[in-house]
Amino acid sequence: MRPGGRRQEPIRIMSQHPNPQQRPRVLSGMRPTGKLHLGNYMGALANWVKLQAQYDCYFFIADWHALTTDYADTTKVTDNIKEVLLDYLAAGLDAEKSVIFLQSRVPQHAELALLLGMSTPLGWLERVPSYKEMQENLTSRDLTTYGFLGYPVLMSADILLYQPDFVPVGQDQQAHVELTREIARRFNQFYSLDGREVLPEPKSLLTPSPKLPGTDGRKMSKSYGNTILISDPEPEVRKKLKTMVTDPARIRRTDKGDPDKCPVGDLHKVFSTPETLAKVYDGCRSAGIGCIECKGWAADSLVQVLAPIQERRAAITEPQALEIMNEGSRRAGMRAEQTMTEVREAMKMPLTTVKGA
Repeated sequence: MRPGGRRQEPIRIMSQHPNPQQRPRVLSGMRPTGKLHLGNYMGALANWVKLQAQYDCYFFIADWHALTTDYADTTKVTDNIKEVLLDYLAAGLDAEKSVIFLQSRVPQHAELALLLGMSTPLGWLERVPSYKEMQENLTSRDLTTYGFLGYPVLMSADILLYQPDFVPVGQDQQAHVELTREIARRFNQFYSLDGREVLPEPKSLLTPSPKLPGTDGRKMSKSYGNTILISDPEPEVRKKLKTMVTDPARIRRTDKGDPDKCPVGDLHKVFSTPETLAKVYDGCRSAGIGCIECKGWAADSLVQVLAPIQERRAAITEPQALEIMNEGSRRAGMRAEQTMTEVREAMKMPLTTVKGA
């Protein structure tokens, strides 16, 4: 099912890209911090699945980025990588259409991050909005580390390594791409290859990112413990929705409410059919329905969307998923080395051995 309640046709397997060299390239990734939730799905995964039909796609699991905040305990990283990989495939990412890989399996990410870091001004990193924001929100962790301050450089290397045309992002993430463009611009000012830029500046590809609240009304986030996982079984989905906050004006069953002021109403706008949404507006504003009934309708819509995703997840074995990731990492490494060969040559760095050594 797709958001809106209509059944989505199974993705047709393609043996290869038609004229892949003529397709604009996109790249994106997620940190492996556990199973993915509805916010991850609607904010990124659902869009990535659609992009596969038009672009040369590279999607990765950013395990090194997970260490920027969770360096003190790495015991869950391996399991989290597997969970995110399964969610990628269950959501519809197709190894026949996209390169799906693990960041740490492509060491060129680290090499390019090191080289870019040599010319990136410290002030650029200190003004990144999320730098102070995350330090304020994650007070239980010491984020005064070199790795956390420098994560935007690693992020830029992740992107520039594949010389993509676009980076799919939501409206609130454009600043990250702009910093990558600045880092690429500075690199290209110092280094070129036969008069051309080695690291083209990627552009933002704005993708739909609907407002999706968590069960407590705040933005859905693992940090808040308010998520609905895309792998949650139906009973768990219904249980979580029963506790979800609603319009504060509806204290009693007879009180009238407004779906535009209700987190459950926001879920209906994303996942429910127009017919269900019309019933929600009419019933809530007239007090003709109670919040429990409204939450039940929301659960019905969510289950319809999640059921085919969970069916695909159950059909994928861990060895199959790992084989896909390993092959994707091999392909990503080959593409990454093409860029690094040019970077080293432009910087006049030794390629293999130094003559006379």
